[in-house]
Amino acid sequence: MPTHLLQPQGAFAPAPLLRRLAAAGYDLLLCLAILIVTAFIYKLIWMVFVGQARLRQLSDSGAMDGDPVLSTLLLLAAFAFYGGFWTRSGQTLGMQAWGVRVQNADGSAISLTQALLRFMVAIASALCFGAGFFWSLYDRQGRTWHDRYSNSVLVRLPARG
Repeated sequence: MPTHLLQPQGAFAPAPLLRRLAAAGYDLLLCLAILIVTAFIYKLIWMVFVGQARLRQLSDSGAMDGDPVLSTLLLLAAFAFYGGFWTRSGQTLGMQAWGVRVQNADGSAISLTQALLRFMVAIASALCFGAGFFWSLYDRQGRTWHDRYSNSVLVRLPARG
């Protein structure tokens, strides 16, 4: 499937670490809101099938802690958020606010496979106390672990206007 070129085009510099982290923080808030709504809908569906009293009893007893179905749904919802934005426009809302974009080296949008790889490696990077993010300070091209493994780049876009 051919990828589309993102606009604006040009040779842009890699995004600096602080700008990356600011965009990630902004997106984290948006993603948390999506995850809260997803969990709420999941609990509502459970309540339809087992009733409010039984759901409360299950929740209070801890029987629903670590629910693998809910965990999977939350992971899918988070990937849908990031993957959807990255493959269409190269920018999440936080990335738009901070003027950065993820793209291939030729300026085209990343594929869904690249987005999935980027998403999973970014999670691993964060779980390693952010080591994969700080890697950009030592990489000659300013790339993080998830940039390198997904064969993509995060660039700083010029100011509009």
